[in-house]
Amino acid sequence: MSKVTDLYGSMVFNEHVMRERLPKTTYKQLMKTIKEGAPLNEDVANVVAHAMKEWAIEKGATHYTHWFQPLTGITSEKHDSFIDPADDGCAIMTFSGKELIQGEPDASSFPSGGLRATFEARGYTAWDPTSYAFIKDEVLCIPTAFCSYTGEALDKKTPLLRSMKAIETQGRRVLDLFGDDSSDRVTTTLGAEQEYFLISEKDYEKRLDIMLTGRTLFGYPPVKGQELEEHYFGAIRPTVNEFMKELDDELWALGISAKTKHNEVAPAQHELAPIFAETNRAVDENLLTMEKMKLLASHYGLVCLQHEKPFESINGSGKHNNWSISAGGRNLLDPGENPMENLRFLVFLTGVIEAVDEYQELLRMSAASAGNDHRLGANEAPPAIVSMFLGDELGAIVEALIDDHDYTSAERVSMDLGVDVLPNFIKDNTDRNRTSPFAFTGNKFEFRMPGSAQNLSDVNMVLNTAMAKSLKEFADQMEGKTGEEFEAAAIDYIKRTLRDHERIIFNGDGYSEEWEKEAERRGLANHRTTADALPCLVDQKSIDLFAEFGVLTEDEVRSRYEVKLEKYNKIMNIEIRAMKRLVRRDYLPAINRYAAKLANGITSIRNVLPEGDTSFMEDKLKKLVEGAAEINRQLEKLHSLHRASLEVADQQERANMNAHEIVPVMDALRAAVDAMEIIVEREAWPVPTYNEILFYA
Repeated sequence: MSKVTDLYGSMVFNEHVMRERLPKTTYKQLMKTIKEGAPLNEDVANVVAHAMKEWAIEKGATHYTHWFQPLTGITSEKHDSFIDPADDGCAIMTFSGKELIQGEPDASSFPSGGLRATFEARGYTAWDPTSYAFIKDEVLCIPTAFCSYTGEALDKKTPLLRSMKAIETQGRRVLDLFGDDSSDRVTTTLGAEQEYFLISEKDYEKRLDIMLTGRTLFGYPPVKGQELEEHYFGAIRPTVNEFMKELDDELWALGISAKTKHNEVAPAQHELAPIFAETNRAVDENLLTMEKMKLLASHYGLVCLQHEKPFESINGSGKHNNWSISAGGRNLLDPGENPMENLRFLVFLTGVIEAVDEYQELLRMSAASAGNDHRLGANEAPPAIVSMFLGDELGAIVEALIDDHDYTSAERVSMDLGVDVLPNFIKDNTDRNRTSPFAFTGNKFEFRMPGSAQNLSDVNMVLNTAMAKSLKEFADQMEGKTGEEFEAAAIDYIKRTLRDHERIIFNGDGYSEEWEKEAERRGLANHRTTADALPCLVDQKSIDLFAEFGVLTEDEVRSRYEVKLEKYNKIMNIEIRAMKRLVRRDYLPAINRYAAKLANGITSIRNVLPEGDTSFMEDKLKKLVEGAAEINRQLEKLHSLHRASLEVADQQERANMNAHEIVPVMDALRAAVDAMEIIVEREAWPVPTYNEILFYA
């Protein structure tokens, strides 16, 4: 057995470990809970807790924690030791079923969007047995949901699990209509491609903007960027390669199927892609991956940047959400090989098209953040307009159904209007469209809009719930129909629904001005900023969707809207304050010192050589003086707007002001400072430049 196979999953209390360590009866009951959602009684929990503790102690664990995802979007943990002091001065190691199932962290210090007052501190964590417990840094980590004393969801996991239940229920109804009477669960799967930057720790420590905000607030484009296209899939730096090796080992031990690693398009940018997993577990694994990336980078004198746009003028970092639906290992977005499988595929495909069109604004909202606002719309990131790419062949099939005409593929396989024959697709049978936010890639959809720093729970909660709505509508209409009547009604549903939602399908260049105009003509939303995107979350249409499937109550929806608004405004406030401080204390003083040095140089030359030509130096000095004056003007404008924004009590109004009034001034201030970077001599510039940061040794 190879080292990797020995290592893989060694720190996970997975199904293999459970089978070995639990009594058969307990194992079966636990599997029933995990796979069917059956309730778990305390006696079973006690047996599981004991086995889990013994296994963890053998692996070196001394503490346990309920590992959860508050509305901050990152993970949280409070460590409790297994130690239980005895009367004789010794100690025993204990862990009960009650401690496994439920914890009680302080709920007042996490964002709640008004669900909890500061004095209402009590909150509960509840074990999620569908995501395996694992050991990290000698701590047994138990994935949990997080809710308030009164039952409201205070986390990202709970609504995701609810949405998965919704799509399972409605997906099962649809499969039953196709005569599939198996007990297979309908689940969604996710493969999260994670992009990130690695830079030198030494450069990081000299860039206060990166330290405070995760991105460069200033910086002139590098002399060499990504135009030679030589970094993509290029040879990996030795130091980076060593980091990637350790990262692989750590992730494999945690049962995370890190599969692919490579250099991305931008210099110093990289990507890791895992094999897909059930969505809930895949989200947990992605959050662990992000954490490990940040922690391990320091072992190699590096810093991992997961901001969506750390550097201007080159690619930002996304997190591609590869989403599909499966039942018992069968991918329901695979076209299939016989007429009924083909028809089933078209029903599910049509459901996705309807869901994305109906809830395009919610999908855009789910990927909205201050960082992603800088990324969307260029350098291989999709635009802010949500559309779907189907590719040539599938697009032609959909077009034939919409227009009611026969279809013949390049292989001369025909499809009549009864959908008796559907061409056997070759996976990824069409060119990819990197400007499309939502692209079909053979047997799944790749949602390219989310940013690299994002917790993917929100995205998949929206996708799952919207898809559950589409499947429910189909099942409601088809209920009671069988045989030829069902097939005819299903085909009619497909055609009718595709005609109603064909506006969302676009296979062209998402960056073009023509598409922006065409999208407007089609009635598609174009929310360029987070401030524009967030209000749709509290539209009645959104509230009704989540309520219908029990994913979020109206109060829970509104709380998330408030949390997202507050986070956006807080990030903007931090960036504005950092920008003002850097300009006042670093950039302007450096420019002024260099201008004074240049002026003294001109004076000295004239004293020695009165007829000497110093015009080029005078021109440079003039640019420096004028540049400093422009910087000061923009700085004062920013300061004035910032103070005014802090007086705006309404968070949405403040967000609008930040997005539409303050960001343009921040851009102008940045441009003014960056223009000076290429005039001031290198030794006088106060921070490492893009040339140094991106092309470190």
